[in-house]
This record gives sequence, C-alpha cells and structure tokens, in this order.
Amino acid sequence: MTTAVGWAPDHGAAAYDEMHDGTGVRPEYDALQASLDALDGTDLRSRIDTLAASYLDQGVTFDIGGEERAFPIDILPRIISADAWHRIDAGVQQRVRALEAFLADAYGVGRVFADGVVPRSAVVSSGAFNREAAGIAPVNGVRCHVAGIDLIRDEQGRFLVLEDNVRVPSGVSYVMTNRRAIGAVLPEAMSAHRIRPVAGYPQALLAALRAAAPAGVTDPTVVVLTPGVHNSAYFEHALLARTMGVELVEGRDLECRRGRVLMRSTRGLEPVHVIYRRVDDEFLDPVQFRADSMLGCPGLVNAARAGNVTLANAIGNGIADDKLIYTYVPDLIRYYLAEEPLLPNVDTWRLADETAREEVLDRLGELVLKPVDGSGGKGIVIGPAASRVELDQLRADICSRPRAWIAQPVVSLSTVPTYADGAMRPRHVDLRPFAVNDGDRVWVLPGGLTRVALPEGELIVNSSRGGGSKDTWVLAGRTRDGSTERAVPHSGTAPAEPTPQVAGPALSDLTGRQAQQEQQQQAGPLPGEASC
Repeated sequence: MTTAVGWAPDHGAAAYDEMHDGTGVRPEYDALQASLDALDGTDLRSRIDTLAASYLDQGVTFDIGGEERAFPIDILPRIISADAWHRIDAGVQQRVRALEAFLADAYGVGRVFADGVVPRSAVVSSGAFNREAAGIAPVNGVRCHVAGIDLIRDEQGRFLVLEDNVRVPSGVSYVMTNRRAIGAVLPEAMSAHRIRPVAGYPQALLAALRAAAPAGVTDPTVVVLTPGVHNSAYFEHALLARTMGVELVEGRDLECRRGRVLMRSTRGLEPVHVIYRRVDDEFLDPVQFRADSMLGCPGLVNAARAGNVTLANAIGNGIADDKLIYTYVPDLIRYYLAEEPLLPNVDTWRLADETAREEVLDRLGELVLKPVDGSGGKGIVIGPAASRVELDQLRADICSRPRAWIAQPVVSLSTVPTYADGAMRPRHVDLRPFAVNDGDRVWVLPGGLTRVALPEGELIVNSSRGGGSKDTWVLAGRTRDGSTERAVPHSGTAPAEPTPQVAGPALSDLTGRQAQQEQQQQAGPLPGEASC
C-alpha cells in the first residue's frame, strides 16, 4: 500500500501553521495525521470525490454571478485544542455582552456619548443607524440573539477579532452540514478524537427565540422570515426552520392588524410572536424603510414597538457591524464591563483622524484598506497587490470620504493543510464562532465556520474569491469542576436525518421580487456574501 497523503508544511511564509510547528506535528493533529497516512491513495481520492458529490446532491451550493455551484469543503478538518477554545469562548461572550450594552445605550439614553467613549457623530453617520429602532425595548433586553465574531490568527498564533456581525450573521448551516459530511467520509479519524458537538445549535437558538417572546405569551409562535428562494442564503433559512420545527415564511405570508402580526396558514390567520428575520432592515417594513420593498410586511416595526412581536436580531444592530465602531469595541468592553478585552482587535487606523489619515496616505502601498460598510470582501484594497491607478483612486476617495474607510496592516492569516493538487498544502483560514444570547447566558457554539482560501497565497477567504470551508473540531477538555466536557463519539454512519434538498434558484425570469431577494444581503460569510 502506498501512503495517500503528501504533506507540504513548508509554505515559506511568515504565517502561523496550525498543524505543524516547524519540527513536527502539533499534538492536537497527531491522531488525524495518523488516520490519513493509513489510507491508500485510491481510497483518499474516492472519499474526496464522495464529499464533493454529497454537497452537490444535497443542494449545498452558492451563487456566483448567477451561477449555482457546489460549496467547496476540504476533507481535512481544522482542530482547536480545548485550552485555545476556552479563550475564544470567553472572549466572544465578553464581546457580545459589551455590544449588547452599547446598542441599548446608543438607541437609549446615550451615556456612552456623554462620557466621551464613542463620538455620537460616529454612530449617527453610520449608514446602518436607524432612528426607527429608538424606543423599541426588547422584552428580555436582548438585541443580539445571534452573533458571529470573525477571528483570525496572526503570525504568533494569537486569535484577533477581525470584525463583528450582529445584524443577521449567516453561515451556521455549513457548520452543521460540514460536521455530518466529514463524519461520513472520515469516521475512523472522528472516532479517534473527543470532539464537542454542534448538532444542538437549532435547539439553543429556538430556546433563545422563545425566551424573547412578548410578555404574557407562554407558548409563542416562532417563524423564520426569509427573503425567498432566490436569496443566496435560502439553504440556511430552510435548514434552520426545519431543524427548529418552525414555519419558514416570506413577507407575503404575514399580515399586520391592529399592531399584531398574523401568519396565513391553511387553518386561517394565526398569531406570530417571534420572528427570526433574515431580511435586512431596509427591506423589512415598507412603511418605515424602503417603500418599494416586496420582502417585508407593512406594520412590522410598529408591532415590535407595541411589544406584540419580537424581531430577532433587533432593528438597527448594524451600527455595531460598522467597521469604524469596531475600532471602539475594546473601549466599550472596558467602559461597560470594567474588564480588559480577552480577544484583541487587529490594529486599525481611523481615517477621520487627520494624523492617522496622513500616515495611512503615506503608506497606502503597505496596508489593507476596507470600506466601513463593506461585506463579502467587496471594496477591500490590499495595498501591496494594488496597481498605481487603484491606489490613486483610493487616495482620492479617502480624502473625499475619510469616514468611509479604515486601514489595517497586512496580517498573514494562519494556515491549515488543505488538499490541493494531490497533496496537503498550507492555505489561509479564518474562523467565525457563533454565539446565541437568551438573556441569561451567552452560549458559544463549540466550533464555528472555518473558511479557507483555496488559491495559493490568497488572503481573502470569500467563496466569491475561490474560497471554501473546513469542518472545525473543538476538542473536549476538562470543565472547572474537573469533569470532561461533552463530546459525542461518532458512529461513522450517515445522519439519521438527511440535509434537505434545496434547489438553487432559476436564473431566468428576473422579477422585482427576485431582484430584491438577491439584492438583500447581510454582512455574513455565506458563499458569495462572505466578509473578508
């Protein structure tokens, strides 16, 4: 038998290699490498082909320029040790608690402005600031029912926060489908590890949504509001609704009467109490936002203001996703929580500051420039890779709209071996852990979505730039009371409940509704809409 896997750990770059430490394999990857080295080449190739075919058959696809493609998943999972995960877990919880406090304050009394922690102008000048959110008090104080905090590892292996996503962070469906898919093709490797499970996410989300029900409602009706089948994240909307056991609805399925939301069903109109909405603010309610929206329902905002329905996540959360506000989050943690940040930010220049702007303009060719409201990697300029013309255009735009940009140093993202050209080769990755807040506790799903930039040397992990994903294994460790964290031994069998078949959208007959479904996107990591 010939060894299947050729390993190419020496990438000749400064990036942190998560599997190899220069002298050998890191301990958390020992068993995985042994499992893969035990395969012969034909077997490995067969498993890789099976993995790719399973995603295509299940409709796990994404849209690039109107073309549906299977979402690439790499056969080699990423492994995070128990100690490293404990730091991530605590840091994400801390960040979500601070952002919750900030959003309540920013749309409330504004103490953070009066105390000079964040300039009021930085918030009200954000394109995501919605005055309509003022005065809407969440029942249990939660505005960020779901949060996705994007992390990277720098050259020293430290986890840094790249950006926050508390509008409608997406991508968790791939965390669950990746786990099932890898379990089917690498059962022996999975059984050799104690891996913390991810299958409980829908139940945790449903519990958080039910906890947010209006006062006096003991058995709330929860629905998932989707823009429709032409949205690139529709696969996720359908999966979450099915696994939570709730209805998947579009705006035309809802009706507001006398400040209450009703759902059309075969049994007639039924009350709705909690809406997990996957529709952007601007499309949510044509009475309050875009009058031409065909995706929302007239009257939703007033129903929420009256306390008769809860919108999850809350309207107006986008100010916390603004990359200018991101630069203040460490200060927000100190201000609201009286704690030091457990997960540091990437060093960032605020270009509205004249001194910082002058320094950045002198170093444009060395830095990464990002639009503060960008998503999906759109608009990012990597200075060392930009042409003179691009830098000149960027310089002019920064001078005319300094609030619209931030600058960061080029961080060489960590690498994890990825199957490419017949061998395991280093490719850059990031990580989006997902947190669910039920008002009593911020729970972080052990794992998260690892995105991988498949082209050699590529630093942008978006699928629209040729990226894919990896299953993320968080190893079980010891809890504070000395017991072992829950891990589910894998049987190696196919899941009892297969992923639903979700067809991709038709590519013809574009209507106004379809165009809006495709247009409305969130700053999320889904294929085609992932942020850098």
